[in-house]
Amino acid sequence: MKAPLDLDQLQTFISIADTGSFTRAAEEVHRTQSAVSMQMRRLEERIGKPLFEKDGRTNKLTEEGDRLLSYARRLIFLNRETLAAFDDQRLEGTIRIGTPDDYADRFLPEIMARFSRSNPRVELTVVCEPTPGLVEHIKRGNLDLALVTHNDTRGQSEVVRREPLLWVTSANHATHEQETLPMAFGRPNCIWRRAAVDVLDRQSRDYRVLFSSFSATVITAAVLSGLAVSVLPECALRPGMRVLGEADGFGQLPDCRIGIMRGQTSQPEIVDALARHIAESLDNISVPVSEEAGSFDFAALAFAKMKRGKANQIMPGW
Repeated sequence: MKAPLDLDQLQTFISIADTGSFTRAAEEVHRTQSAVSMQMRRLEERIGKPLFEKDGRTNKLTEEGDRLLSYARRLIFLNRETLAAFDDQRLEGTIRIGTPDDYADRFLPEIMARFSRSNPRVELTVVCEPTPGLVEHIKRGNLDLALVTHNDTRGQSEVVRREPLLWVTSANHATHEQETLPMAFGRPNCIWRRAAVDVLDRQSRDYRVLFSSFSATVITAAVLSGLAVSVLPECALRPGMRVLGEADGFGQLPDCRIGIMRGQTSQPEIVDALARHIAESLDNISVPVSEEAGSFDFAALAFAKMKRGKANQIMPGW
């Protein structure tokens, strides 16, 4: 019988994938870069498969390495969860988290379940508002942490996931074929709205804003009822929606970046724990970073492999 996997090696492996380079991973796990390289060689020997491959001047995860990453995350999480179950000094208190309602609907169940299992003594207070409101709450000290749509002009947030922003309509209506396109958008300061308007203006496409709301539920209802076209990230797609593409006359939109924003808090340990659980729940699909010679572009690889909504795709269910 083979010996168990080394959790320290797996943690280093995850750190390389999350940070994008051996150098940054070495700093994160408090080891030298040569020690990190040795750990990865031993992990490859233990797995019996090559985990990295050369791509020009950089190295990337092989198919086996990409598969191991999922198992490694689960093993490290289970280890933390096991230790927390027997820790008499485990975290205790209340934390205030904010998220837009579309992210809450898709991501919050997994985040809450993972965090509560490991930290049963921590009470979560959840606020659902659009990103601009959450940013203000963070600045005023009303929230400890927020899951937001990243915007470079709104302040610093740690990007933990990237998704395609998609044009969507009802699968049962031809709303997108109307001469003057009816649109359902968020409020005027919504960055998805501004991105869509920029594309429509460049294409000289006639449109009118028929519905405007900060509620994702309202926007979804307008689309599914065939009253309007909208733009949504892939996580917000719902059964009965159809994705529109260039063949339908709709130009490409920028990607949606989802980030974590931290506020001033008296409980940094709880905030750090929750931020880690959010990042792990969203699989750390991050913004690709510029690479040094010999470093690993895992973030770019993860994003390149992510399943994207395709034009004319109809969402029958999850």
